[in-house]
Amino acid sequence: MKIAIFGQTFDDSFSDAIYKIFEKLNKNKVTIIVYDEFLKYIREHLFFEPKISEVFDSVDNFPRNVDLIFSIGGDGTFLKCVSYAKISQTPIVGINSGRLGFLAYISKEEISDAIDNIIKKNYSIEQRTLIELITDNRLFAEQNYALNEITVQKRDSSAMISVDVYMNDELLNKYWADGLIIATPTGSTAYSLSAGGPIIVPGSGNLVITPLAPHNLTVRPIVLSDDNILKLKVTGRSQSFMVALDFRTEVFDQNTVLTVKKASFTINMIKLKNSNFFTTLRNKLMWGLDKRN
Repeated sequence: MKIAIFGQTFDDSFSDAIYKIFEKLNKNKVTIIVYDEFLKYIREHLFFEPKISEVFDSVDNFPRNVDLIFSIGGDGTFLKCVSYAKISQTPIVGINSGRLGFLAYISKEEISDAIDNIIKKNYSIEQRTLIELITDNRLFAEQNYALNEITVQKRDSSAMISVDVYMNDELLNKYWADGLIIATPTGSTAYSLSAGGPIIVPGSGNLVITPLAPHNLTVRPIVLSDDNILKLKVTGRSQSFMVALDFRTEVFDQNTVLTVKKASFTINMIKLKNSNFFTTLRNKLMWGLDKRN
């Protein structure tokens, strides 16, 4: 088995888990490749030289024969892994180095058992839908996709913006707001949720449009089939606006038409036998807990 490890900085409390990850993988004779910047951080922060086979520093030199990618960090780190998973279709394993995440759901206490199950192939593959952004001026170039959401918003503290949204060339609504989020089911538990959007179960085949601070309070989030093609035309007092695809941002002007649709590819996530979306929801959102106990 060949596993790639991608990560970022981590808290001191996670240091022992780093040792454990490499120890378990080496013990099971796994071939390990590591993201170059993460390896440098481990060396400088832990004074530890892990036993590995090679390094990678970009999508261009990421090996295509990797079985799994370990994403070590939070959900943000997981989102950055998507570029590597897209090019190779390699499944991602989300290991959380901080608080429990929706994507990086394996806690440090679960690492040992998780790796044992992964080695034994006691897991399933879960496909997650992405959305892509198309513009005439090729904003984001080849990185024009998002696993969580595409967000359009004003750049400063000026007046709200107006976003005309067309679904299959038919006007859906003119949104007067600070911005607009178009989220996948995966992204429904991220920015959209904090703005009042609904939780959508992965694999449901939907998108949700959630306005940010709408002028008209009767304008609510709306759930659509992800087979629809959306076009956004943005206007406002400012001459430029911001669009974000997960963690990437670009500036555009009001002459730019934004076309949003389901991406032609999916990414693969590892789903361990003892974990599921609803367990993560209950743990993350603390559903069913009674503080009196």
